[in-house]
This record gives sequence, structure tokens and C-alpha cells, in this order.
Amino acid sequence: MSRRERGLEVYAAQFGVSTEEVEHRFVETFGSRFAEEAFASAGGSTWEESPLSRRDRSLVVVALLAAQGGVEPRLRTHVGFALQNGVTADELDALMSLLAVYAGFPRASVAMELVREELARLGKR
Repeated sequence: MSRRERGLEVYAAQFGVSTEEVEHRFVETFGSRFAEEAFASAGGSTWEESPLSRRDRSLVVVALLAAQGGVEPRLRTHVGFALQNGVTADELDALMSLLAVYAGFPRASVAMELVREELARLGKR
């Protein structure tokens, strides 16, 4: 199986849709070139052959997006993925509190608001 095919399967599983739907959504939203990079990246060894579990990787990605700031739509999506991958509401709360120390209160507080909104929307809080 190619990296592209693995990437499509990774995204399809995360979004709960077919690989055809993922491909259509990505091309429609980002264009063909960007979509191809995303598929190849998601199907690469970083995700599928990592010694880190999907749960642990989700925590890292949520932390990085929250610390980066300005990427709230992606953070919202990855909070959902984190929950699918077994991260709990309490762990997300603790993560945002830790980020306040290391990334700064302004970014962590924006991320915390978003996390709480997502948890409420998904019925997790």
C-alpha cells in the first residue's frame, strides 16, 4: 500500500467517511497539490510506524496547535481526534493548564475556551 493510500485511510478513519469522500473534501478545500502532500504525510512512517500511540500523538498535536495559536479550526478538529483516540476531558483540561505555564496564558486561555466548547458540543462535559 502506498503512503498516499495509507494517508487516505488515516483521514477516512479520523473523519468517519470513505476514502473517496476524504479525497473530495481535501481537494475541494485545499486544492490538489496540498491534498496530495497531506495524504503522503499522513500515510508516512511518522504516524503509522511511530512508537507513540495515536492517543499520545493526539496530545502532542493538540498541545502544539494550542501553543502555536491562530489555528483554531485545526485545533478544534484535533480535539475531536484526541477524544476519538482515547484522550479524556480531564487530560485536555490538564494539558491546557500546563500550556498556560509554558506557552503563556493568552494562548492557553484561547485554547481552553475552544476545548471546553468542543467538549460541550460533543457531550463530553
